[in-house]
Amino acid sequence: MLMGGVKLLSHCFYRGAPNWLSQEREAALREVRLVVFLNHTSLFEPLFIRFAPWSFVWNIAHKVIVPGADVTLQRPLAGRVLKVLLPGVIPITRKADESWEHFLSLVRGDVITAILPEGRMKRRNGLDKDGQPMSVRGGVADILQRLDSGKLLFVYSGGLHHIQCPGERLPRLFKTLNANLEVVDIADYKARIGKRTESNFKAKVMADMNQRLDDFVP
Repeated sequence: MLMGGVKLLSHCFYRGAPNWLSQEREAALREVRLVVFLNHTSLFEPLFIRFAPWSFVWNIAHKVIVPGADVTLQRPLAGRVLKVLLPGVIPITRKADESWEHFLSLVRGDVITAILPEGRMKRRNGLDKDGQPMSVRGGVADILQRLDSGKLLFVYSGGLHHIQCPGERLPRLFKTLNANLEVVDIADYKARIGKRTESNFKAKVMADMNQRLDDFVP
């Protein structure tokens, strides 16, 4: 199981411990149906699997589906590694087209859906590759509309630019991983979101998660 190997390597070459923001912690991970990873900074983010118990690593390895940019998955090295590491990665074009509809058709209560809702990586200057500010896009709301039960795991990354920046080939070893973790009930989250003042569900989710980027990223 390659994901288990990544966990072992992460324990060997990196340090750090998760900071839990919620009362529900590891025991609730068996009920997780959606993982939302905020503050996307590097393709080496699978290193954060260090913070997961082995039972959740097993579930991630066998039950996860995650959208992946087709341009990334077509890269000779990075694409091949991601496909082996995450067999459930589904190529999308980053547009609201048939590739996204196909991915949404796979979202069910018996799988774990994971998403990096910003949809692109933060560069060293804090902006995306086009020089635009980072923000959450609406795809995560499409996923939430298809889930009515289970738990949502927020992973608030402290960033990995000190380990590997976009464009760098090799990671730096013996660094510290920082992340805040939070488990929330999906039904409760959607009920709270419904009380926001934005015009529609997608706008409410995007506003909430952009606020979480500001408030909870270490």
